[in-house]
Amino acid sequence: MTAAELIRALGIGLLAGLHTSIWGMYKDAPHEGFTWGKFRRSALFGAAIGPLAAWFFSLTPTSAGLAVVLFGVTYGLERGVAESYKTFFRDQDQSKYTIPMQLAVFGTPVESRAVRRLLGVGYVAVMVLGLLGVDTLQARIGGGPRWLVALTIGALGGWFSAFGGAWKDAPIEGFHVLKFFRSPLMAAAYAWVILHFTDRWAVAVLAAIGYTVATTETYKTFFFPSKPRGKFAGKPVLFPALVTRRHWAVPVYVAIWLLVIGTCWVALA
Repeated sequence: MTAAELIRALGIGLLAGLHTSIWGMYKDAPHEGFTWGKFRRSALFGAAIGPLAAWFFSLTPTSAGLAVVLFGVTYGLERGVAESYKTFFRDQDQSKYTIPMQLAVFGTPVESRAVRRLLGVGYVAVMVLGLLGVDTLQARIGGGPRWLVALTIGALGGWFSAFGGAWKDAPIEGFHVLKFFRSPLMAAAYAWVILHFTDRWAVAVLAAIGYTVATTETYKTFFFPSKPRGKFAGKPVLFPALVTRRHWAVPVYVAIWLLVIGTCWVALA
């Protein structure tokens, strides 16, 4: 990877991380407050993941298509690591949440650190082994119609997200059929697009779940800005000034989306 390619991968990772930083800040700041340290965390983490993902998955962004894939893969990895940490390894007072953010059983947080960490290691192992299994399956059967691969393999990340979300949210909010199937169907659609730019199924799974998270969080955060997120439902707004001040980040967020969509358009042209 040349210096220019490294900088490009770092920039793509930075944009992916910044994207998550903005929607995270926008939905949480009125309830938790705002600090630059917390805000830049995902952006810097994404910047670190971008070059590593480009090297590990051979996604050096030498074309518009590979840039689109790398953005999605970085997004998926950043969210996977961040959510795994918050669920299994972070110790935090859960009383401020309506829906617990750390591992819970039927809505009751698991207090044992040892149990949470053991299950967290198992959770990460399942994800890693799943991706290795996808690679192994592809090596054995070779390929298949793009639509079929997208609908089956490409949707795997969406199914993983759907079951995890139902486990966390359903005991508090109830089970919603449309919400449950939303992530798998969206991941399959994104995988179909991603498979135009890469023939590696495991990469398509990661990129598809990255774009699925980006899309669902955009919809929930910016299309219903006055509706508290599930984890803060019924909780007071402790920092009301931030309801207005947070708007400064919206143009940046939209610009990132437009850049990604424009790059994808160029790649498909």
